Amino acid sequence: MPHHPQRRHILRALPLAAAGLLLAARKGDAQEQPAASQRVLVAYFTRTGNTEVIAHQIRRAKQASFFRMEPATPYPEEYEPTVAQARRETGSDYLPPLAQLVADIGRYQTIYLGFPIWGMTVPPVVRSFLRAHDFSGKTVVPFITHGGYGTGNSTEILQSFVPGAELAPAFTMEADQERRTLEQVTGWISQK
Repeated sequence: MPHHPQRRHILRALPLAAAGLLLAARKGDAQEQPAASQRVLVAYFTRTGNTEVIAHQIRRAKQASFFRMEPATPYPEEYEPTVAQARRETGSDYLPPLAQLVADIGRYQTIYLGFPIWGMTVPPVVRSFLRAHDFSGKTVVPFITHGGYGTGNSTEILQSFVPGAELAPAFTMEADQERRTLEQVTGWISQK
């Protein structure tokens, strides 16, 4: 067979083209037939990372999709100003705008909903998330972290924000390292 200068380029390109077609076909299959695990969403809000640790563990165990709730305007980095802002928002029933929403919540059947307790209740940003999505016919499974005072009125709030959903019993865990750390450091500094 005579040597053609373009032959080498064509032979090199064939495996790449085949791989591209295979990836495109797999991607199309995944969009058309989502796996059962893709019907599970882990949606969470965290300030210090405690709730996020649980969210990651659930995500791995359930092979679930993942969504981190974020307000459009971030809360202050400092603990006390965040507490004060959350208290004002809760007291006035303010629902802060979110940075983004779940693109297609309709595709999920089970939503693991994670958040810390703020002021004995559900944080305003989580309430915004719940108000912005329709949970009718879905199962909502809360996982809640708190600073030692329990879950407050979170069950009642969740029931009022997810009408038409099945609200599963919540997993709760005390995780108050930030408050304890601040108290210990404040005590230490005051002695110096």
